[in-house]
Amino acid sequence: MNTRQLAKIAKRIGFWALIVLIMVYAVFPFYYAVVTSLKPSSDLFRVELWPSNWNFDNYISIFSQTSFLRAIFNSILVAFSVVFIALLLGITASYALGRVRFRGRSTVLLVILGVSMFPQVAVLSGLFEVIRALNLYNNPAGLILSYTIFTLPFTVWVLTTFMKQLPMELEEAAIMDGATPWITITKVFLPLMWPAMATTGLLAFIAAWNEFLFALTFTLTDAQRTVPVAIALLSGGSAYELPWGPIMAASVVVTVPLVVLVIIFQRRIVSGLTAGAVKG
Repeated sequence: MNTRQLAKIAKRIGFWALIVLIMVYAVFPFYYAVVTSLKPSSDLFRVELWPSNWNFDNYISIFSQTSFLRAIFNSILVAFSVVFIALLLGITASYALGRVRFRGRSTVLLVILGVSMFPQVAVLSGLFEVIRALNLYNNPAGLILSYTIFTLPFTVWVLTTFMKQLPMELEEAAIMDGATPWITITKVFLPLMWPAMATTGLLAFIAAWNEFLFALTFTLTDAQRTVPVAIALLSGGSAYELPWGPIMAASVVVTVPLVVLVIIFQRRIVSGLTAGAVKG
């Protein structure tokens, strides 16, 4: 075996070793959360890679709390509402920015991208005044509004990039057949935009599902809180006890749906993220 073959084998081994390292780094926290959630309180601080005693009391505990179940429902309602509104507005905006030529189009896109760069805490006080003026405080509609403001710029940017790559001949043929812009969007472009929509929709869903700062600030009662806030407010048997078992069980419960969605839409996510990367 010559030096070139040895170098090739060494590179391949190094490549797969790096892949394994990245996978362990990414997956191990979730795996350890699952292991911790299956331990009884007496074994929480015993370091084990596999629980010696399987115990589902932590899951029974969180699902027996009405406030946690209500928080899950609130998160589902808010996240799906944000995805629907962001995609609806994003598709129409991407058609205007990607297919209609007008002065200042590039400036509008840069402004949209710039808005998405603002940190949440920078607009928290002003957004709080807006939500209070609209009488949306302690209301899921207030969270939907605030989340949409931050997810819409990314949605518009990605969908506009994808829209620009669609052949002009499709739109010209639709116009020749007498199609209106709305018919062109829904009947011609929409079936071709599923990869980009799956990408932006899933990222918007994850952002809304995991958001904590706005949910903590704009809600007050257990009936209106979302899952991240509900997990943060889980309490133990006393003021000095942190219920790590129930917290880990709740974290696993709210993480599993995201993992399932990513696995289901994996191919569409990859094709959506790479859309517009090359010309041709």
